[in-house]
Amino acid sequence: MIDRPRRGVDPFKAANAVFKPKDAEATPAPVAKPVAPRAKETVSLRLDGDVLAHYQEDGPGWQDRINDALRKQAGL
Repeated sequence: MIDRPRRGVDPFKAANAVFKPKDAEATPAPVAKPVAPRAKETVSLRLDGDVLAHYQEDGPGWQDRINDALRKQAGL
């Protein structure tokens, strides 16, 4: 029995050969995306139910109120 790979071509290399430009100098350099100052990040945070209820009782904007309280506590 001959030991040979099941696939004759690496699919990753084949895809790169198709989609990558032949001449790297012909493609313009990527432009950096502008970064918003103090951009918000999505996180998962576990809070006690009574703490969450306290901030949610005033309605919309409760996430901003929690953020403000955390900033104040951190001295930022």
